[in-house]
Amino acid sequence: MKRIKPRSAACVVSVVLASMGAGFQASQSMAATAPSMASSASAPVATRKENRALRKLVYAAIAKDKSIDAGDIGVSAKDGAVTLTGTAADPAQIEKTAALAKDVPGVKSVTNKLTVRRAFGQ
Repeated sequence: MKRIKPRSAACVVSVVLASMGAGFQASQSMAATAPSMASSASAPVATRKENRALRKLVYAAIAKDKSIDAGDIGVSAKDGAVTLTGTAADPAQIEKTAALAKDVPGVKSVTNKLTVRRAFGQ
């Protein structure tokens, strides 16, 4: 049986860096030929950040109300449209959660998909 020696770390690093450099050069040439793609890529990033910030604001407003168990509520946001998912203890909490979400600045609409939590075993 032939024993194979492992390559040195320096050799592995140089191979990895060489392959990264080739990829970097290819991406640079693509960017030079299509500049419109680079500028349009920043718009979705800004939109994602805005959606994430709105989602956090809505969740913070819900979590601030101690009568609502916010741990079972999910919040998603897209262009000002907020969707609430998960469970609440009773129908009054579902309505209160939707009202809190509507009062957050930047929220244009709220889709309430919350359901009443069932007792264990039912």
